[in-house]
Amino acid sequence: MQSVTTTVDSVVIIPTYNEKENVAAIIEAVFALPRKFDVLIIDDNSPDGTADIVKDLQKDHPGHLHLLQRAGKLGLGTAYIAGFKWALEHGYSYVCEMDADFSHNPNDLLKLYDACANQGADVAIGSRYVTGVNVVNWPMGRVLMSFYASRYVRIVTGMPINDSTAGFVCYRSEVLRKLPLDSIRFKGYAFQIEMKFLAYKYGFKIVEVPIIFVNRVLGTSKMSSGIFSEGFFGVLRLKWSSLFHKYR
Repeated sequence: MQSVTTTVDSVVIIPTYNEKENVAAIIEAVFALPRKFDVLIIDDNSPDGTADIVKDLQKDHPGHLHLLQRAGKLGLGTAYIAGFKWALEHGYSYVCEMDADFSHNPNDLLKLYDACANQGADVAIGSRYVTGVNVVNWPMGRVLMSFYASRYVRIVTGMPINDSTAGFVCYRSEVLRKLPLDSIRFKGYAFQIEMKFLAYKYGFKIVEVPIIFVNRVLGTSKMSSGIFSEGFFGVLRLKWSSLFHKYR
């Protein structure tokens, strides 16, 4: 893994598992933006050679493209926690997370960054539901499940957030330094809910930036019924435990 030798103040963390069809394109799309972001790929030992593609691209982006390889498929939440810690150790002021499959438009990184860097937000969420339902090419059943899952989270937790399960987020580094990253309990997509809930409870300013979410064209979705089960029951546990915790 290369060390950071740049004054770029922001990094985009992209977890991967079997994303050979997308990883090169998403990396180049981020580097083509008019504002400079570094990129950290966290690969969970993809058997399709995703990490090898990233290693080859590092030759073209020395000091800006970084790779963290893990021993196996350890979960989305633990991937992001590892990435957050890496970003803090390397002094970035803004830390973004996004998917590798182009369901998140790399151009929207500029809007998320601007919300945190120039408009006073501590956490900026790329939101599918803040201005209606902005999802393209998802089956209707999945759209409804996602939409009402976010409504459910909002009712149970009291968070004034329309898209609590969103995985397209920019954090100010101060937020990540404050949150108890080692105590995050969820490993799947409920991780996204827990991070937002903690940021909300600690009093950070959270804003939602409208985006259009597009279902992946290449590769295979990592969603499963277990992910939704974790989210449903996990939200109840989050709310219950928060009743006995003081957030300073």
